Amino acid sequence: MLEALRRIVQEVNNARDLEQALNIIVRRVKQAVSADVCSVYLNDFENHRHILQATDGLRPEAVGRVRLELGRGLIGLVSERAEPINLDDAMSHPRYLCVIDTGESQYHGFLGAPIIQNRKVLGVLVLRQRERRHFGDDEVTFVVTLASQLAGAITYARTSGELARLQHDGIPQRFLPGLAASSGIGIGQAVVIYPPADLDAVPDRVPEHIDAELDDFETAVSQVRADLERFMQRTSSHLNAEDVALFDAWRLMLESDTLVDGTLARIRAGNWAPGALRETVAEHARVFDAMDDAYLRERATDVRDLGRSILMHLEKRTAAPVQYAQRTILVGESISALQIAEVPREKLVGLVCTGGSGSSHVAILARGMGVPAAMGVSDLPVGRVEGREMVVDGYRGRVYVSPGPAVRSEYQRLADDDAALTNELQSLRHLPAETTDGALVPLYLNTGLVSESRPLGIEESAGVGLYRTELPFIVRDSFPAEAAQMANYRHVLELFAPRPVTIRTLDIGGDKPLPYFPMHEANPFLGWRGVRITLDHPEIFLTQVRAILRASIGLNNLRLLLPMVSTVSEVEDARQLIHRAHAELLEEGYQIQLPPIGVMIEVPAAVYQIEALARRVDFLSVGTNDLTQYLLAVDRNNAHVAKLYDELHPAVLRALVQIVEGARAQDREVSVCGEMAGDPLATFLLIGLGVHSLSMGAGSLLRVKRVIRSISRARAREVLKAALGCEDAAAVRRLLMEALDGIGLGALVRPGK
Repeated sequence: MLEALRRIVQEVNNARDLEQALNIIVRRVKQAVSADVCSVYLNDFENHRHILQATDGLRPEAVGRVRLELGRGLIGLVSERAEPINLDDAMSHPRYLCVIDTGESQYHGFLGAPIIQNRKVLGVLVLRQRERRHFGDDEVTFVVTLASQLAGAITYARTSGELARLQHDGIPQRFLPGLAASSGIGIGQAVVIYPPADLDAVPDRVPEHIDAELDDFETAVSQVRADLERFMQRTSSHLNAEDVALFDAWRLMLESDTLVDGTLARIRAGNWAPGALRETVAEHARVFDAMDDAYLRERATDVRDLGRSILMHLEKRTAAPVQYAQRTILVGESISALQIAEVPREKLVGLVCTGGSGSSHVAILARGMGVPAAMGVSDLPVGRVEGREMVVDGYRGRVYVSPGPAVRSEYQRLADDDAALTNELQSLRHLPAETTDGALVPLYLNTGLVSESRPLGIEESAGVGLYRTELPFIVRDSFPAEAAQMANYRHVLELFAPRPVTIRTLDIGGDKPLPYFPMHEANPFLGWRGVRITLDHPEIFLTQVRAILRASIGLNNLRLLLPMVSTVSEVEDARQLIHRAHAELLEEGYQIQLPPIGVMIEVPAAVYQIEALARRVDFLSVGTNDLTQYLLAVDRNNAHVAKLYDELHPAVLRALVQIVEGARAQDREVSVCGEMAGDPLATFLLIGLGVHSLSMGAGSLLRVKRVIRSISRARAREVLKAALGCEDAAAVRRLLMEALDGIGLGALVRPGK
């Protein structure tokens, strides 16, 4: 049996495609165990059916045509249990189903082994015998082993599109999987672009004239700065505030010591300008690459994009003119924001990138512009798709190249539905976020930099619910002085006045190190971070608090937020320092009001001390991203466990209930500022909980408002009660999807019904 197993595995591994591998399996396994029939059924999850994909012993013409409803018969039972089923008389089993089309008649013996990959049952390998037969343990082990060999081939066939071609009667169903980065459907023509310059290809070289190299570099930086200004002028009318503000980070990098002065120093040390730039960019990109925070880690891409733009001007080249199709889907291995800006907005209908993630600059821009996008489409042959029709499914991260008529027709219908929904959402602008029974739920903006423009995110929000202060610290070579910090904070407070702005004090740590304040920890998420660092370094905290308080003079719309609080003593110590900074400023002659002080609830310890914390502060803000991560012990940036991360897990919901009830006992307001706040699916739960406000990215404001204006608090409480009775996140999602469908808003979270 072992020798037979070795030969079959070798043959399967040498098969040219899945179809040949399946035929080898059914033929060889049937011979090896002397069975009458060997078949393979594969699961088609999209269409909810088991498909007979190969057989030796049943009618050959049944292959691809026999399709059982998912879960039916003994095939369905093996799939459900995800374990082998061995029956000496299958016909007497209550789940037995006779399928006449296969030519089956009076088969008693049955052995079904699940084909499993990553805990998902992809299909079933089946043996049948006319006589009653209970297959031996060695035979079961043999079949299970071969089923596992098939799993890898099936997974590859799904990715390559081969399985889709086998299962859909020749209709082209090929899609390439990626990451859903910006929702929507884009149908258009692929326009492939390439990086403007290649930093990695730059060699080291000793300059002949150092002064000339210095001049060339500074000229290139000035040209990129001008490019950025042109970009912001062109895009400010159709980008949200937060998205345009991301380019302020680029501007900060160009003005900082880290990139410009670092390159100048290397030139003076004896490297020519391109080589010095390459080394400086690589050094600073490594700092971001090492961060666990997904948003900040993706800033490494920004550093590299900025470096390539400078290199292009150093090489005294300009990008070759690109002809953009009337409906352009921009495709590339790496796409920069400046390349996106070159496409006329009315022509850009989709973005596809073979690298990147949902946190990358391109993805954030796409969401802000309302352009469907798929990132990380690693199997896309970029060099061979120029000019071909393409569909981008931004809801599921799928890309179809040269789609067939059926696929294109269905996606056109979904795109039309999306357009109708977008028009409906625009009609909600400037209307209050109010439930049908009159409860007002202010919607605030999450941001980290705010630009001079005033598009949707600024005009539509009730203020800023979370202003992150980390980025200006990260792009510098030293801690910013009090005056420099004050200017940043004053800008955002003025821009939103008289609406409230909640500024979170510095939240750095092992996963968000500063180049000039290095921290190396084995487990940064449980280490020295957030308020722990600022209390250990009161000089950093006091400088920032003084700057924030001074920025609020005459505006009085400031709210101060403390991150990563886990003990009551941390709150008391931080409050003492805040009062000390306030007293110092009063002594210096500044007329400053002490603002409301709040804490972030993002660790389990804070949940279980909620009343004690609430007594000591003016408001509470729940960071559902970290709270979920800590409650479930799941690092959502770890590919091995990321699928376990779910903000709708019953444990998270019960923690939220405890937070709101504890805050209510102390008459304190609760805001939710994690990704959960911007998810229309979770809106029922948050309204039912009785949270006072929600804070989110600008792109979610209108969608969440649409749900709020369609439900009552009473209905939301009913849904919450039902959700709290669920035992897993999947059941909660199904419940919420039904509730959203019930008010006709299912399209807010998925393409069609």
